[in-house]
Amino acid sequence: MVSVMNSIDTAHEDMIHDAQLDYYGTKLATCSSDRSIKVFDVKGGQQRLITDLRGHEGPVWQLAWAHPMYGNLIASCGYDRKVIIWKETNSTWGKLYEYSNHDSSVNSVCFAPHELGLVLACGSSDGSVSVLSSTGDGSWDAKKIKNAHTIGCNAVSWAPALSPNALFEQTGRPSLVKKLVSGGCDNLVKIWREEDGEWIEEQKLEGHSDWVRDVAWAPSIGLPKSIIASCSQDCRVLIWTNDGTSNNWSSSVLNKFKDVVWHLSWSITGNILAVSGGDNKVSLWKETLEGQWTCISDVKKGQGQVTESQSQVSRNL
Repeated sequence: MVSVMNSIDTAHEDMIHDAQLDYYGTKLATCSSDRSIKVFDVKGGQQRLITDLRGHEGPVWQLAWAHPMYGNLIASCGYDRKVIIWKETNSTWGKLYEYSNHDSSVNSVCFAPHELGLVLACGSSDGSVSVLSSTGDGSWDAKKIKNAHTIGCNAVSWAPALSPNALFEQTGRPSLVKKLVSGGCDNLVKIWREEDGEWIEEQKLEGHSDWVRDVAWAPSIGLPKSIIASCSQDCRVLIWTNDGTSNNWSSSVLNKFKDVVWHLSWSITGNILAVSGGDNKVSLWKETLEGQWTCISDVKKGQGQVTESQSQVSRNL
């Protein structure tokens, strides 16, 4: 059974929508409907507020930490249609870049694997996905996948930079892969690939019967296959698998839950999936040698209640 090691009083004045640990697990960033982002030092079981960032004009939905090779960087997105990238310089946090070219709420942000450079994907209720790339001179290049999902895009997640077969290829240095997956209000999961500087739809995965709330591409663990998890308002989590020999993806149902499933998060090794949802529970799932997914632990209501607004599982599980 997973136990709650530490409870952190964030002092937010409204619902918390996301909580993300940094790469090393020593800093925690939280965001809220109170329009603020707070960063805490959480080393040694203690908490210390480092900064309170204010720049959004509405609820802040999601956060993402960049890889530490780029310094301390946090991306945030919100109901105000904005994406803001924050940077710590000489122990002081400030706004590095603001992107406001969406026509509706921005629901999801995710930094690409560090091998691909400083690149951020953003999914919006206007149905589009934006990909922001740092040019290195202080400016950012923005490309938009228009009409990625009808009605709206709820989640984005990057593929590992190295293809699953990279360790098995004998063709010299493996090439980097620039792909991402998105989930939307059209009940679809879509895979996108950059080709000649443009983003094209590589695959459309149909399996959910209601809005897809989150998608998570598993880190590469050296196996010759790709794995994506998706969750939905249909109360199901689907596991999508591609063996690398073709463009065909197969799906299996990890579990049918009693309530909406809001968020997913893979362990850093990609073999354990955390699931959180409207059943006030965070559960951990692992695939058996026979290919079946089993629940290995969970946090139930009473041990540490998880609500819709607080159910984002840290990407650094």
